[in-house]
Amino acid sequence: MNDAQHLLDLHDRQLRRGARPDGPGCRVERDGGVVRHTGPAHAWNGVLWSGLDEHTADAAVAAQLAHYRAEGVPFEWKLYGHDGPADLGERLVAAGFVPEETETLLVADAAAQAGVLTLPAGVELREVTDAEGVRQVVEVHERAFGTDSTDLGRRLLDRLAADPGTVTAVLALADGVPVCAARMELYPGTDFAGLWGGGTVEEWRGRGLYRALVAYRARVAADRGHRLLQVDAAPTSRPILQRLGFVPLTTTTPYVHA
Repeated sequence: MNDAQHLLDLHDRQLRRGARPDGPGCRVERDGGVVRHTGPAHAWNGVLWSGLDEHTADAAVAAQLAHYRAEGVPFEWKLYGHDGPADLGERLVAAGFVPEETETLLVADAAAQAGVLTLPAGVELREVTDAEGVRQVVEVHERAFGTDSTDLGRRLLDRLAADPGTVTAVLALADGVPVCAARMELYPGTDFAGLWGGGTVEEWRGRGLYRALVAYRARVAADRGHRLLQVDAAPTSRPILQRLGFVPLTTTTPYVHA
């Protein structure tokens, strides 16, 4: 795999500055030194990229606040560790944003991750293609993370209906009961596929399901021509992914404005 700086530059160019709408009713807009994503209330709304300095940052922050206020939706400023100016996070807090948990941007070669799938006895993997599968994904996420995943379910249903070739969701079922779920977004025209939302219910952790779902999605990504996997990893999943060969590039912190 190429050096980390090259991969980071590629990620910024293809997935942030070159971002595309990720669902029906969504749009990507370029507003001066900012690239933002805007959609319905259940969609992901927020700033994907910014190229700001100490002279332009405050005006850009004010402009995005005004934009999303007019849209009537909460939003997120997705701040990366290498974004400028150096005090942008402090400026966002001063403007009323609340920082959430910092994650690590990791990248790996898709073909290298598409290894042999090893599953415990009684467990099978199943791709999600319909509303019942989406309901099961939501169920696993709520059990695994303890959060309301209703909007996730709506976004996944939107994508499966409008553009199924750009999203893959997979479930691990133990004797028919969903115990692990994950999804992948495929970014057409780029080198990347993004791994999102891998979660396992507590009683099934430590049995290799997370790794199996990484391998499954890596195989799909490689088969569809995406050579790189990208993950925004929480502290709990980062060590697992790094043991698998994922390389850290930078950090990313969501600054949320209600």
